[in-house]
Amino acid sequence: MTSTDEARSLLREFPVVDGHNDLPWALREQVRYDLAARDIAVHQNEHLHTDIPRLREGGVGAQYWSVYVRSDLPGAAVATLEQIDCVRQLIARHPTDLQAARTAADMEAARADGRIASLMGAEGGHSIENSLGTLRGLYELGVRYMTLTHNDNNDWADSATDEPKVGGLSAFGREVVREMNRLGMLVDLSHVATTTMRAALDTSSAPVIFSHSSARAVCDHPRNIPDDVLERLPANGGMAMVTFVPKFVLQAAVDWTLAADENMRAHGLHHLDTSPRAMEIHRAFEERHPRPIATVATVADHLDHMREVAGIDHLGIGGDYDGTAFTPDGLNDVSGYPNLLAELLERGWSKADLAKLTWKNAVRVLGAAEDVARQIQATRAPSNATIESLDGDA
Repeated sequence: MTSTDEARSLLREFPVVDGHNDLPWALREQVRYDLAARDIAVHQNEHLHTDIPRLREGGVGAQYWSVYVRSDLPGAAVATLEQIDCVRQLIARHPTDLQAARTAADMEAARADGRIASLMGAEGGHSIENSLGTLRGLYELGVRYMTLTHNDNNDWADSATDEPKVGGLSAFGREVVREMNRLGMLVDLSHVATTTMRAALDTSSAPVIFSHSSARAVCDHPRNIPDDVLERLPANGGMAMVTFVPKFVLQAAVDWTLAADENMRAHGLHHLDTSPRAMEIHRAFEERHPRPIATVATVADHLDHMREVAGIDHLGIGGDYDGTAFTPDGLNDVSGYPNLLAELLERGWSKADLAKLTWKNAVRVLGAAEDVARQIQATRAPSNATIESLDGDA
């Protein structure tokens, strides 16, 4: 039996829980939620990284669908609701393959039924528009993690890719974390500044996650996790879900990406745009400036390092498919997860280790957040604090 055969066999028992997939945003951008125009029941290779046949081929058993909206988009809360509605429509449209999940028990039930557990994560605290009531509303609709920032700061948290503003988390930002703990919503520290990571770990009484981040010691990008933060995950109980985005995993791709992003802006486009016109511009740039290529081994290097620093009990996978223009060779779309597991098997990872990486850790972390929430709810009412009351008018 080849290592790939072994990987596929393992995935049949312990499928991948992927921490971050931007399919809803791609559907918004490409077809304005016309799900018939991008029917994921069939292969959508020309348009998307994600569809049901390739999720099945990749051994995906649970997916956190990102209900991301851009931080410069007016009416972020409304747009987030539209993203949530998209996920709900997808689940309703494909009931034999997708199953709504809100709890760790729901994830296990979906696995037992042979369906893909579908959870949601809000990517960026701007989505709550400084309202704890809105945060609670998102939770009631099924959102089970919130990334504290996206690429830009918000009023109460600093982003990894913006100029420092509040020194990590403001007083209101810490209250957001506490309210997320009370709800059972996972605190996601991908995209946030290192100061924000540390402040959130200091504040949170529940396990945190990094839904799609890799190791800064392997690739020095501010979106990645420094070792001192990885070292804190065992005491916190949380997990870091390695991402596949080449500009976050391959050092040579960092400089290339800066130039490619500037080229997008020169054409009047947002650097994260993945529309057909944007992809044409990307391809033309790449023809002039060949892109450094990440591989399965590149991602495995991050996992090797992260296991050494944080331990196997604190690792997972968050590919960021349909949220990136480029993917590594061998991890071209959601069908590629067996290739990563095969690489890790060849590096000596045990099947028990891989079962934790793919399934067990993610289920445990969500269940632990639920346990903490039950304890907090016994003594603490919902917070009605405002940003003005905690941070002042500044």
